[in-house]
Amino acid sequence: MTTATTDERDLAQLQREHGPALLHFLLGLTFGDRQRAEDLLQETLVRAWQHPEAFDAPYDSMRPWLFTVARRLAIDARRSRQARPTEVSDAVLESAPAQDDTADSAVHALDVREAVSTLSPEHRAVLVQIYFRGLSVGETAQALGIPAGTVKSRSYYALRLLSRNLPGYSSRSSTLSSASRETASATST
Repeated sequence: MTTATTDERDLAQLQREHGPALLHFLLGLTFGDRQRAEDLLQETLVRAWQHPEAFDAPYDSMRPWLFTVARRLAIDARRSRQARPTEVSDAVLESAPAQDDTADSAVHALDVREAVSTLSPEHRAVLVQIYFRGLSVGETAQALGIPAGTVKSRSYYALRLLSRNLPGYSSRSSTLSSASRETASATST
């Protein structure tokens, strides 16, 4: 069974007469997206090809029929794009920042908490004040009621003990302890 279609010469004539105006109209409906406008123009002409009866209509020009079909196709295309999630290209995914893995930080926090619990109460109190509450050596000395030199000494030895109690952290903790010594000496002067 063959279906009737529009003659190719009539379709070519239709495209020459109304194509530029229809493309301009579709560019407005697609907010200047030329590729979408051209796709919609092509689909509009396919509809004209599939419906030869539109050429036999009683009106003088095919333009109103073409513009109506184009507008409806543009509306359907927009609704279709809004109904499904937007597509993301590989370039966007590669440039997106990677999310931090919270599992590793949670494991590290548990390791540190366990190692800190093995310290003496005096060493633990100094580390809590300096590293967890962010106090300076002088502020820690005031809060604990001990001399600043004792705060420095306890933090140094507490960090050394932590480096032994935290397997796999020794290189970080030795850097941490040297940084804490520098911080401690800078804050005490």
